[in-house]
Amino acid sequence: MWFFDALTSGFQHPTDPGRIQWFRIVFGSVCTLRFALAFGQGGWDRFTPGSLSAHLAEQRLGPDRARLLITVYRPALIARTAAALALASGIASRLALLLVLAGAAMELLYLKSPNAVRFTLLTGACLLPAGNLGHGLHVEHDLSTANTWAQCLLVLIATDIYWNSAWQKIRSPQFRSGLYLAQWVHVYTQVRDKLPYRRQYAIPGLVRQHAGNLTARDVHLWRAVAVTVITAEFALPPALLIPQTTPYAIAVGIGMHAAFTCLKPRQLLTFSGLTIGTYVAFAA
Repeated sequence: MWFFDALTSGFQHPTDPGRIQWFRIVFGSVCTLRFALAFGQGGWDRFTPGSLSAHLAEQRLGPDRARLLITVYRPALIARTAAALALASGIASRLALLLVLAGAAMELLYLKSPNAVRFTLLTGACLLPAGNLGHGLHVEHDLSTANTWAQCLLVLIATDIYWNSAWQKIRSPQFRSGLYLAQWVHVYTQVRDKLPYRRQYAIPGLVRQHAGNLTARDVHLWRAVAVTVITAEFALPPALLIPQTTPYAIAVGIGMHAAFTCLKPRQLLTFSGLTIGTYVAFAA
């Protein structure tokens, strides 16, 4: 298996550089979409004078640093979106990557739950040691060691994300019992018409109708879903590495992340898009 050959050879095992180049395109595309969405729902006006965001920034960073953040905020939104588009297009890829990472890191200064930002920085950093990010939308397929280290890093990070997530779910009695998922869908079913941003949720009507209550049957059904998710998260990384099971693992992973994204489309767009994007790195 190429991954273990690469580890034992000190990352001198040749791999297809196109794998990392494909991920560069995916990463840039996902970040372009994420950054474009940041202009909406008040994002452009986040730090207007007298706003709560500006006040919180002053308390957290101090007056001088907050003033600097407020000054560069809007130009940074534009610059990082253009950089993400350039990265996806393969234009000055390395410079564009640095600007994208800096633009994403800016969100750590004001977001309350920046997990998606950390994941973006982590996966984006895997592109930094790549020796061949490619040019334009052309993808090369000649074997080389230029991207072996970067590809191994991406596989390790994706594996850690899946296994750590599965471990956290196993340690949660509420999730294992199915009660967490049942409560989530039930509450959404009750309040969805009162939500300010309804497009942030996309649970299908069929699911709400047949599994949107808190009866013993519903909880039992969601328990089966919880066990399936935990099993899939443990099994996906090795299944992605084995050529014979790779197509099935990709199909399962896409289906699972599509279901995740229905729970929180806007919040999980980055996580699901980048995680599915890492699948290209599991093949040599």
